[in-house]
Amino acid sequence: MDQPPRVRVPLVLFVLVIVTLCVIFIGSNRARYGPIGAITHKFDPRVKNLIMHPRHVDDLEKALSGASTRFKTVIITIVNKAYVEGENSMLDIFLDGFWMGENTRPLVNHLLVVAVDQTAYERCMFRRLHCYKLKTDGVDFVGEKMYMSDDFIKMMWQRTLFLGHVLKRGYNFIFTDTDVLWFRDPFPRLDIDDSIDLEISVDKFNGDQWSETDQLINTGFYIIKSNSKTITLFDEWYARKDNSTGMKEQDVLLELMRKGAFRRLGLKVRFLDTIFFSGICEDSRDVRAVVTIHANCCRSIKAKVQDLKRIMHDWQRFKDSNPIDDQNFQFTWSNHSACLESWDQ
Repeated sequence: MDQPPRVRVPLVLFVLVIVTLCVIFIGSNRARYGPIGAITHKFDPRVKNLIMHPRHVDDLEKALSGASTRFKTVIITIVNKAYVEGENSMLDIFLDGFWMGENTRPLVNHLLVVAVDQTAYERCMFRRLHCYKLKTDGVDFVGEKMYMSDDFIKMMWQRTLFLGHVLKRGYNFIFTDTDVLWFRDPFPRLDIDDSIDLEISVDKFNGDQWSETDQLINTGFYIIKSNSKTITLFDEWYARKDNSTGMKEQDVLLELMRKGAFRRLGLKVRFLDTIFFSGICEDSRDVRAVVTIHANCCRSIKAKVQDLKRIMHDWQRFKDSNPIDDQNFQFTWSNHSACLESWDQ
């Protein structure tokens, strides 16, 4: 019986089909996993060796990779029991900010909550966030640590040590205190390129984003790239812990900056204008531009919660006012009375 003739597909057509399928696959994955706060990451040899030859994938690596963007950038905050307990806890308010903000909800997918005690870790897991429990070598960080108390200073140094480890694993990160409200996506306001190593918030802005003069830096919000320069900065910073009695880590970093450490290490540092990255120390002058608001210049969690609630009400009032259509729009922030009074308690 005669066999039906075989259909022969030209080789050129076959190759064309394969190439087309590859382009479609790459394009769909780029659309699905496109950059959120894209930081291009050129590996420094010191960092590359840590990444390319890991001893094992431990819990921290799993947590970081789970929260990371495709450009190895993570948003990190650190909490303890005092920040997660009760209704309207600091963590609740922090997350509400992402919910109420503009284009901020997807950023929670890249948020890693670092818990320093079991209660905080369990609350994080209950919220179905990316969570990591930090080992504190038996140091008790459960209760509220009042500003500049011994335990507060110890906790700040523990934070610095941990974040240095994150850099050494090759991850860029935004560190944010949990008392920072994110009302807009910060990435469009950050200069995401390979030339800037550190962008850091300030309590008072001197008017020049590149000038160190009179800048009161605040380590409650900053974005930093992982490279040999930033790793060296963190090593030098933490090495001063035992010779800086009575100073919090932020004071030590400020002292390093004033002694020329940023310039000596070749770091390009940008200081963030409070019109965009503001706080209770210095309100943003334009609610239509503000990105984050930090409950800085405040002593207690109770006072922070009270004033952050007022700020959230201010934000809702702004959103309800339709300022784009109002030529005579004016806006005034509520008085931060709870934080101001906290220093007298």
